[in-house]
Amino acid sequence: MSVSKPLAHDTAPLHVNGAARYVDDIPLPANAVHLAFGWSPIARGEFTALDLSQVKAADGVITVLTANDLPGENDTSPSAHDEPLLSTGALHFKGQPIFIVAATSHHAARRAAKLAKIEVNETDPILTIEAALAANSRFEDGPVIWSKGDSDRALAKSKNELSGSLPFGGQEHFYLEGQAAAALPGENGDVLVHSSTQHPTEIQHKVAHALNIPMNAVRVEVRRMGGGFGGKESQGNALAVACAVVATKLNRPAKMRYDRDDDMIITGKRHDGRIDYRVGYDENGLITGLEFEHYIRCGWSQDLSLPVADRAMLHSDNAYHLKDVKITSHRLKTNTQSATAYRGFGGPQGMIGIERVMDEIAFALGIDPLAVRRANFYADAPTKPRQTTPYGMTVEDGIINALVEKLANSAEYDERRKSVAKWNAENPILKRGLALTPVKFGISFTLTHLNQAGALVHVYQDGSIHLNHGGTEMGQGLFQKVAQVAASRFGVDVSNIKITATDTAKVPNTSATAASSGSDLNGMAVQAACDTIKGRIASFLANQFGVKAATVKFANGLVSAGGETMPFAKAAQRAYEARVSLSATGFYKTPKIRWDRVRGQGRPFLYFAYGASISEVLIDRLTGENRILRTDILHDCGTSLNPALDRGQIEGGFVQGAGWVSMEELVWDDKGDLKTHAPSTYKIPACSDRPMVFNVDLWQGENREDTVYRSKAVGEPPFMLGLSVLAALSDAVAACGDGTVYPNLDAPATPEAILRAVTGQENT
Repeated sequence: MSVSKPLAHDTAPLHVNGAARYVDDIPLPANAVHLAFGWSPIARGEFTALDLSQVKAADGVITVLTANDLPGENDTSPSAHDEPLLSTGALHFKGQPIFIVAATSHHAARRAAKLAKIEVNETDPILTIEAALAANSRFEDGPVIWSKGDSDRALAKSKNELSGSLPFGGQEHFYLEGQAAAALPGENGDVLVHSSTQHPTEIQHKVAHALNIPMNAVRVEVRRMGGGFGGKESQGNALAVACAVVATKLNRPAKMRYDRDDDMIITGKRHDGRIDYRVGYDENGLITGLEFEHYIRCGWSQDLSLPVADRAMLHSDNAYHLKDVKITSHRLKTNTQSATAYRGFGGPQGMIGIERVMDEIAFALGIDPLAVRRANFYADAPTKPRQTTPYGMTVEDGIINALVEKLANSAEYDERRKSVAKWNAENPILKRGLALTPVKFGISFTLTHLNQAGALVHVYQDGSIHLNHGGTEMGQGLFQKVAQVAASRFGVDVSNIKITATDTAKVPNTSATAASSGSDLNGMAVQAACDTIKGRIASFLANQFGVKAATVKFANGLVSAGGETMPFAKAAQRAYEARVSLSATGFYKTPKIRWDRVRGQGRPFLYFAYGASISEVLIDRLTGENRILRTDILHDCGTSLNPALDRGQIEGGFVQGAGWVSMEELVWDDKGDLKTHAPSTYKIPACSDRPMVFNVDLWQGENREDTVYRSKAVGEPPFMLGLSVLAALSDAVAACGDGTVYPNLDAPATPEAILRAVTGQENT
């Protein structure tokens, strides 16, 4: 059986030799045009005059389009229709597109776009949380409040209480392949779009509306992306729509790609913000009452901010059973890039708050932070009495206690805790920190109707198999995993499976490859399609040999029926010649979920994925320089579909999460100009930033829910394992003081932030 084998990524050789084809590699006809946006020079105001004469006269320019030239809907928003492709006057952030240049080359278009003379009426931008609150600049009428129990009463009765505030930064996706799209006009107004997108159906939908044509006239194809991380869930809409509009207008192919600077200036980031907290607890660290206040900076348009902020609230408990809790969330509108989906989709922003609370309680009590965490963990399943999350979902699959116990033992947590204390007592300059943090991450889209997937499978008469589904490949190995599912259903080698590009003409109405649900949804849809075809073949052979269909076996490339064994290809040929259909669609919808976001109650997730990480760090108290010395991870993938790919996701997710909390820093000036818009000014983790010792293991246990081969999602949950780095850095900073004041280390904990926190410790 192909499932659970550690097979290599299906296009690994092509990635290595450079032959993997991306949107910018697709050959276009010689008459193709290349596009660039001209954008707003200010963060807030309006343009009062637009002189494009020099743009139109520039070398290579073919045409220039403004909002008045658009044939249909001027909108690229994934949600609230508040994100015009081209501004009609109002300007909301520096980088907002105003016009499109079509030229003979990419560089000609970019050069020409800079020649526009734009007269503006500038007003003071709203950039900060404080400014947004003062102006009541929001995406909803007021804050969203969810609660369980009575937090006010519980806090009033608590033996101990503390409060604090944790600012956290945003994060640039920094996918290796930037945003790109190409459109080719067809007959009768049809258009084919190649897009680097996680959401082909949304591209199809937005292009159809922009051209005033039905969705069946738009075909979107995605073979692969060079990374996505959520940044290609909605941010590719503008490029695809622009290409389709120009291609249709000129009846010529059109292509658009962002340079790295343009990409970072125009596209959205991870939501940044601040969490204020107030917590009551007893002498063992057990939380007796808790209030969180989330301030989420959403940028200029709504995009996906509401579900992101919702998920932050949904993960405010992380792995801890909270009996009396209130969570308040402010979704603030600012004159910055529209924050968007990013790996974890709000989960990291929710979990970072509760992990800080755990550490601060431990510091106040003078006990090991792991002891506080253990005191508050959800019980492992089965639980009696039942334990529910702050949103009313019963935790039926808990394993966090056993998982943490196994990791703490294998990584020698207790012994290393003593070793760190000894080191810090003997070394006045270099200080170490050690921390263990857990993860409990809910799997499903919180917008219920998105929890569906389709697939199309063909078996040809020679036994080869063609596979298509609605998921997109962005390097995570989804295509290989789903191919392994198909191979296992038919009992053939995975080499029999042809993996083909995601195509809206083959599988309609797809959901985004997001929410860690790619394998869950598409794997089950493919399984259903394969089982339909396999059932037809089995029934045909059973009838031929006079046996029951249930006795027909598919394994090791062979089919056995009635005492006769034949190659799968022979069985397929026989079925074809008997006029048995060897093509089928498959469909899957996630069961059990129900969610009322207004009340903040229900079961938004089918199950939880669990994990834990221990990180040990070293800081220099004189400079703030730091290193991750060692990280040990134990992560729950259920019954892994592909252990090699899952380990890669865990390692990459951790490093990306560690980057978010320790080094990746976005900086805007007081005019709303993003100053960190290139690799020279924005630091992501390099190979040398990974832990010097990096141990990753998979928890052995299947999913309690009926998922594809009892596996669990692995795309997003490992990102939150990086929180152990922030906790360890805080532990190291605490070693610089006298133990009287908790070191409120901000995220990202850059060397500058660490130095400020150390200085604060030294001044106490």
